[in-house]
Amino acid sequence: QVQLEESGGGLVQVGGSLRLSCAASGRTFSSYTMGWFRQAPGKEREFVGGISWRGFTPYYADSVKGRFTISRDNAKTTGYLQMNSLKPEDTAVYYCAARATVVVTTTPGLWEYWGQGTQVTVSS
Repeated sequence: QVQLEESGGGLVQVGGSLRLSCAASGRTFSSYTMGWFRQAPGKEREFVGGISWRGFTPYYADSVKGRFTISRDNAKTTGYLQMNSLKPEDTAVYYCAARATVVVTTTPGLWEYWGQGTQVTVSS
């Protein structure tokens, strides 16, 4: 069992930055691939990016590529989502997720553990 808790969300203006954190507890965090998803009102949960437990090059959705950066600190059992050049369409609840394989997948149903989410609002 892995427990995940996001933090760092908030209100930011267009073009601004935020860094989300995902604190993990429970089983060995370093053995889990970590992902970030988001869900805007009335829309399905969508993949933002992910990084394998082996620390391979992160994989990003096209909509955030070049603006968002995923990283992890296994010693601190924490993952991060650095978001730059934010746009109004980035407004959503952001979730971190974990799965016990080396493969990053864009399908929400294939992730085993989820945090409760943190709201990010980008104002224009």
